Amino acid sequence: MSEPSVRRLVLVLGDQLWLDNPALAGSDPSLDRVLLIEAPGEADAVWSHKARIALFLSAMRHFSAELRERGWPVIHVQLDDADERAAGRHRLEQRLAAQLQALRPQQLHVCEAGEWRLQQVIEACASEAGVPLHWHEDTHFLCSRARFARWTQGRREWRMEHFYRQMRREHRVLMDRDEPLGGAWNFDADNRKAYPKAGPGWIPPPARFEPDETTREVLQLVEREFANHPGSLADFAWPVTREQGLQALRHFIDERLIGFGPYQDAMWNDTPFGWHSLLSVALNLHLIHPREVIEAVEAAHRECGPQALPLASVEGFIRQVLGWREFIRGVYWQQMPGLRDANHFGHQRPLPAWYWTGQTHMACLRDAIGQTLRHGYAHHIQRLMLTGQFALLAQIDPRPVADWYLAIYVDAIEWVELPNVAGMALYADGGRFTSKPYVASGQYIDRMSNHCQGCRYRPAQRTGPQACPFTTLYWAFLDRHEAALAANARTALMVRNLQRLSPDERQALRAQAADTLENLNDL
Repeated sequence: MSEPSVRRLVLVLGDQLWLDNPALAGSDPSLDRVLLIEAPGEADAVWSHKARIALFLSAMRHFSAELRERGWPVIHVQLDDADERAAGRHRLEQRLAAQLQALRPQQLHVCEAGEWRLQQVIEACASEAGVPLHWHEDTHFLCSRARFARWTQGRREWRMEHFYRQMRREHRVLMDRDEPLGGAWNFDADNRKAYPKAGPGWIPPPARFEPDETTREVLQLVEREFANHPGSLADFAWPVTREQGLQALRHFIDERLIGFGPYQDAMWNDTPFGWHSLLSVALNLHLIHPREVIEAVEAAHRECGPQALPLASVEGFIRQVLGWREFIRGVYWQQMPGLRDANHFGHQRPLPAWYWTGQTHMACLRDAIGQTLRHGYAHHIQRLMLTGQFALLAQIDPRPVADWYLAIYVDAIEWVELPNVAGMALYADGGRFTSKPYVASGQYIDRMSNHCQGCRYRPAQRTGPQACPFTTLYWAFLDRHEAALAANARTALMVRNLQRLSPDERQALRAQAADTLENLNDL
């Protein structure tokens, strides 16, 4: 007599590692099984940073152990499983198909995927196996996909600020009855400063977590299996459990939140983390919930008072979590799959090789990419106004740029990475949710950092042997898109400055830009 099939098979993806995963709701350990799959193909889908691979594998293995301790019957297909290798099953869909065939579940239950590709893969596997598939709304987020879709209806423009205010009202966050706490919705006027000219001074370091036995085994596995992948594991200290995620949250509130607001956009040599929280790692793996993050930050502000914990820092941080994070996820699902191939400007140049090595003479990019290779991390201005802006100005094809971001950052999952890169940094979607391309000359970088000191290039020079590539390409971008930028109220002033150049200056600019673009790998 054949063994009865599994009633429910609950597939837990690598970024859904929390006990309140809705796919687990209603399951019975005596009848059902939980499935986690590690697949080498997921690390090769883009040429992933070693630390990104290790983060997912370690967090999955810790979560699998926690499920088992709580009595869940778990099937965990590990990366180097001998049977999977012998059968040539490299990709996630191959390993999932094999489990569906072996277990013959009556139903497959999955929380909404964080990537359009994975959603399609899972649906195709279930269909081919003839297993009914049940998607569960991802309750980790405070705004569902359907709720965001309703919010966009009838809106000509999608603007995060409008969405953020609605979320504040709905969730009663930083509100004084029906008005925003402090009388304003945001405090950008008090935030986004550069560090003092003497430098940032001492900044309390972020929480670090010494690898335990499970993580050490994973680090060895990644070094062995992905030796040719970019990045280093020498400084791996990311949270891989819920307990560690909560410790990171508490540490940020107690030690670093006070400086987040004023210095969230500041950059400085050899200062990879600044005052940033680094909580995106724990949040994006679902180790901690955005609601508990927001509530903890708001409670700290009310308990400590505005002198000890200024509202500007508190609001600035909450806007990132309740506003931008929720907004960008909604944008992703509204724009997919078209966003993956969006290329508003028709850019076609390949990604410079130094994006993978950091070996460039541009000091700002050398520092940002160098720390990224070391830690798998850079903060949002380094991503937007350094690596992202350069790719836009240098006319790089948006698709390999997005692949690079997805590969190189430990907190990258496509729902958050792609709209930030293609929509925000590269303007590849033509401004569906942004009001202008985010471009600036090297003088912005000089103002917000100390990178330009000692760099071979000069941020104020747009032509000549020491011209800053950012500055040259910024002015060339204005020249190339003059009519469109002149018609945009937010970029019209930039064009008026361009129009002050003489015809000879414009011609010299075009010649310098052409030479810069032809020699991107040598900058």
